[in-house]
Amino acid sequence: MASHLDLEEQEQLDQLKAFWKRWGNLITWVLTLVLASYAAWTGWNWWQRDQSIKAAAMYDELDRAVQQSDADKAGRVFADLKERFPGTSYAAQGALQAAKAQFDKGQLDAAQASLAWVAEKGNESEYRDIARLRLAGLQMDAKKFDEAAKTLDAIKSSDFAALQADRRGDLFKLQGKPDLARAEYQKAHAAMDKTQNYRQLIEAKLATLGVAQPDEAASASKGAAK
Repeated sequence: MASHLDLEEQEQLDQLKAFWKRWGNLITWVLTLVLASYAAWTGWNWWQRDQSIKAAAMYDELDRAVQQSDADKAGRVFADLKERFPGTSYAAQGALQAAKAQFDKGQLDAAQASLAWVAEKGNESEYRDIARLRLAGLQMDAKKFDEAAKTLDAIKSSDFAALQADRRGDLFKLQGKPDLARAEYQKAHAAMDKTQNYRQLIEAKLATLGVAQPDEAASASKGAAK
């Protein structure tokens, strides 16, 4: 009986050795790859959290500088933030904040540079388009009309269609093209939600070009009908 069991055990052992000889290297490599992938995934998540925490701390420092109207410090923190954590949302938000502080202090070249960075390298399309709208305004103020037109053309999101048309209206008006400006303002007015107070500003711009506000036009039409 013992001999029979020994033979069975020896046979099983021989089968196991044969199996391992055939498949052992493959199993070892598969296990190694699985463990390495898990370690890499865990490490990546840890690195992302670490980057986000550090970037958030720098953004808070930048925000405090903006609240204190310290444009120079805001610019320095942003320069460090975009160098160390360029792919984070904090870098894009920081650029917009720094540009505001720089604009308020009359540092127009610095503000344009901050906005241009977001427009080109911001990690989300929303931030890029916001930066383009603001950058186009500064370019128009500096009479860089061709650059402003290119900046506005780069905006592709339909979410910003109304503001994009409004900016184009401003550009055409500055260029002495009232008909084109009127058409863009009308496009902006039609595209903007009726609950937005900004529509009133567009209506005022249209009024300067001789276009009656919708309510006034409706009243005039009713009067003519009587």
